[in-house]
Formats: sequence, structure tokens, C-alpha cells
Amino acid sequence: MSPGSAAARFPVSAADFDAYFHKVKNWGRWGAADELGTLNLITPAKRREAAALVRAGLSVGLAHSPITERAPDVGSPFEHAMNRGFTTDTYRVSYHGYAHSHLDTLCHILYKDQTYNGYARADVNTERGCAKLGIHNFRNGYVTRGVLMDIPRLKGVPYLEPGTPIFVEDLEAWEKRASMKVGPGDALFIRTGRWARRTDKGPWNVGQNAAGLHASTAEWLKARGVALIGSDAALDVVPSLVEGQNLPIHTLVITALGLNILDNQDLEALGELAAGQKRWQFMLTVAPVPVTGGTGFPVNALATF
Repeated sequence: MSPGSAAARFPVSAADFDAYFHKVKNWGRWGAADELGTLNLITPAKRREAAALVRAGLSVGLAHSPITERAPDVGSPFEHAMNRGFTTDTYRVSYHGYAHSHLDTLCHILYKDQTYNGYARADVNTERGCAKLGIHNFRNGYVTRGVLMDIPRLKGVPYLEPGTPIFVEDLEAWEKRASMKVGPGDALFIRTGRWARRTDKGPWNVGQNAAGLHASTAEWLKARGVALIGSDAALDVVPSLVEGQNLPIHTLVITALGLNILDNQDLEALGELAAGQKRWQFMLTVAPVPVTGGTGFPVNALATF
């Protein structure tokens, strides 16, 4: 389906988006003081289920190699400097954006001056960091079932072209092909082939043109109980096809659903390993450094089969 044929998909207008936001939001679902959002769905039973998926003992990291050169999709390159004596070094990275593999937490995106669960901007965003909803909520890490949806493989192409929207029917078509179903507590990864295309054709401005989820998928994500979500770009199709919203999925997922996002994951090796194992589910481990008040953190999530 071409982006043009998707123009009439709900939500389209700013008013549509506002109504849809309030329809899908999880505010109050786990209590008025909740800061975990959909992470509440990762239960001890879910962790045991994930551990049982480890059979081959094969593991792959999902972080893309840090990019140290400026490019159309790298506004802030990763900096690595050796210190005097050359036995220590210093890293510097501004990780939000389209280059570096990282986790977005629930204080990162607001809608109409509110975060997930209805907290006011003034009660969350401070000069010292996020007073609520920050990366410190990941102090003990998370282990759950990971699920890879390889949409280029579904469509028989090496990668999706920028601007290609992914709809609910694509997600469900992949479930049918993979003989599995996304369920509560799962971590869902959407491969668009962004890194494969970059290798083939070179970097481009991903912030202006990217394959990804259409806003209409948010209701499906809520219904399935997805606990974590990630992709090889920033999850949203760009242009978004929603009036006045550059990244509507980011806003719906983080602010409405309370669902943390793993951005810019390198899903190429994962796709090959999953295809070789003929399994699209695995144990996922996510354990970023829990900086107090942080809006996220660079992370190398691990998929183990």
C-alpha cells in the first residue's frame, strides 16, 4: 500500500488525533501515582516465560555501532577521546535523535503540557531532570519475551522505502506468517530495514522521510498489551500523515499508553539469526544505567535464543 492511499486513515486531522489520544490512553490504569506504564505488564510469570525461550544459547546485541561522523541522519556524532596516558577515555553522546541506539522513557514526550498519567509539565520537567517517569525506573532492568516483526521480509524486499507506512494488517499478516501472536508483556520490535538501506544507498535525513508505524496502530498496541516497543528508526512513519503531528506514534505510545520506546535499534543481525532459528521470539534483556531523572539512555538490548 502506498503512502498516498493511506491519507484517509484515522486519525487524519488534529481533532482526530486528540480524540484518538484520549481513546487509547492508559492514564490511571495502574493507579494515579503510577510511573511504570506498560512495564507493569512484565510480571514474574512473563519473565519465566521469556527465560524458557532460551534453547540454542545464542545471543545478539541490538545496538548499532556508535556513529562518529556527521551525516544527514547523524546530527550529533558519538565522541570518543583518549585521556592523558591513554589508559582511560571519555565518551560524549547526545543520544536522542536518529543515530544512536537508546531508550526513551515516559518523561521524554508531552502532549498539551502533560506526560503519561496526566502529570503536569511543571511537576515532571526540572533543571535537574525528570522528577517522575525517568530512566531510574529501569534500575533493576527488564526481562521479557521479545518479538521481531520483519516487515521487509514479509513484503519480499530487503528494506522498506522511506515514507512507507505500516498498518495493523501488516502486523497481523506477520503474525500469521510467523505462526505466533503478540501478547501482554511482550517487547515488540519492528524492522523496516533502515540500516540495510543505509548500507546500500547511503545515509539520508531519516527525520524527514522514514518507514514506520502509522498512528492508527496505537489502538492495536494497547489491545495486545505491548510492554516495550522498538524499531530501527524512531518508530513513526515520516511524513506522519496526521495533521500537525510530526511523530504521532511517539506521542501516542509514550504519553498516552505509557509505553517506553527503543529507538534506532540495529535489527539486521537479529533478523538473520531469527530466520536461521526459524523463531521470531526470544528472551529480551534491557538494563540501561539508571541515571536519576534521565529522559532515557543509550542501551544495548540483548536478544537471546
